Amino acid sequence: MKSQDIGLLLKLVSLRHQEAALSGHQHIGKALLSLPDGWQDWELSGDDTQHDDEGLWRYEEERLKECYSVRALAAETGISKSQISLSLNRCIEVGLVRKDRKTGVPRANARALFDFIVHGLRYVFPARPGEITRGIATTFAAPVLKGQLYSAGELLLVWPDPRGNSKGQAVEPLFKTATYAVRRDKELYAMLALVDAIRLGHPRESKVAAEQLSQHLMTDARSQ
Repeated sequence: MKSQDIGLLLKLVSLRHQEAALSGHQHIGKALLSLPDGWQDWELSGDDTQHDDEGLWRYEEERLKECYSVRALAAETGISKSQISLSLNRCIEVGLVRKDRKTGVPRANARALFDFIVHGLRYVFPARPGEITRGIATTFAAPVLKGQLYSAGELLLVWPDPRGNSKGQAVEPLFKTATYAVRRDKELYAMLALVDAIRLGHPRESKVAAEQLSQHLMTDARSQ
């Protein structure tokens, strides 16, 4: 398994929630409503998202399968089409992805994904803060967790990116194109920041992040 597989699985969760918003399943998209406004920690560009704010979480039903195609997933995450295909195959083999019985689109096994992130991720894909740099805020400096259990004077943690608005210690993101992917997806940014808080934080910090991540993943698990 590769670290980019986690990024792809979280993207599948986000797409599932976008479907939920379109079809009116409010309980699945509940976590989206709690995400803060002004969530972009970077210099904005017209290339960051494919959709305006009104339609950011919505896809037309007839485009459902297209949104889950290898081509579309590559365009949204920045991961190559060949790597997307390999990643999906790996995740299907280990039970982290299942095919939807009605539509055939790939669905993340949200419960198994949550368990792996909380109990195993820090050991399989560890991270260490590095040099001071400019980047996009992650862990407790990210908008999804800002102000929660973050000690005054403690250095921020950032994903290195020349367009980032924050300055702090560099943390390598789970996959190389993460800073591209999060600029296109509000919830993906939130979930990746929560994942970093779990794999980098102290026990109390990890617990807070896990509780918030469960709002995104476990509501989706109950719908499967």
